[in-house]
Amino acid sequence: MIISASRRTDIPALYADWMINRLKEGYALVPDPYDANHLFRVMLTPDTVDCMVFWSKNPKPMLDRLETLSQFGYPYYFQFTLTPYGKAAEPHLPSVSNRVAQFRELSEKLGCDRVIWRYDPILLYEPFTFSYHIRQFQSLCAQLHGYTNRCVLSFADPYVHLKHIRKADATQMRGIASAFSAIAADFNLRLSACSEQLDLRTYGIEPAACIDAHLAETLIGCPVLTKKDPGQRAGCRCAESIDLGTYNTCVNGCTYCYATKSPALARRNRAMHDPASPTLIGHPRGNERITDRKMHTIRQDQTTLF
Repeated sequence: MIISASRRTDIPALYADWMINRLKEGYALVPDPYDANHLFRVMLTPDTVDCMVFWSKNPKPMLDRLETLSQFGYPYYFQFTLTPYGKAAEPHLPSVSNRVAQFRELSEKLGCDRVIWRYDPILLYEPFTFSYHIRQFQSLCAQLHGYTNRCVLSFADPYVHLKHIRKADATQMRGIASAFSAIAADFNLRLSACSEQLDLRTYGIEPAACIDAHLAETLIGCPVLTKKDPGQRAGCRCAESIDLGTYNTCVNGCTYCYATKSPALARRNRAMHDPASPTLIGHPRGNERITDRKMHTIRQDQTTLF
């Protein structure tokens, strides 16, 4: 099974010690997003974990733990979100230059195939205009050239608690796609689009699979058999995975975040975190219903691909 850590919160930035402890213990308890009294036991053992995908905007706390992480023997790669919004939309993240340095360091340690750049989400309201994005994307492509070969794009979605977000229209999306495609070509950078209903393949932008079965297959070194994740949006091409995160636990404070309803709630939850606990936030009370997640290997055999 592929483990996702995490679409729901920034585990590398905020909960790196917890992640290492869970791997040492061989399991984690993950709350059911729809039932607070229901916990899923997710086994983190060699017979259940085939590959791990880490999602982060600020993986610096994980950089010193990569050697320990690698000792567990599970192949892994990073989805690294690096957007140029600064304090206006990402108030508690390090500077862009700081995160560019992190990106380069991570790539130097893991290789550019295992660090995927996410320019996600694309905000299209003042001061983040079309020309702003063109300048910033060009600059970031130049700074990350040679440190990654893939970039995933996504346009912001107006979730219920994000009333200030406006969905880009088709004309805006095509304009960005065309301009970004031309820039990316100069840097030999492959573009893909995450969960977008508009077909952007005319611009050389394929639909993305962020939980990528093909990349997992390459990292594992043998054929894999996966299916599309039924829990994701209709346009999502991701392979099935199990997420270890918990909603409303990220204190990065990004104003476009779909996984955090309010900064105050995230701070309260963060204050209850114990790296030694099997749950990300607090400790099990003892009266929860615990269900073992059904897990299976996706490996088809042990024949190497190389």
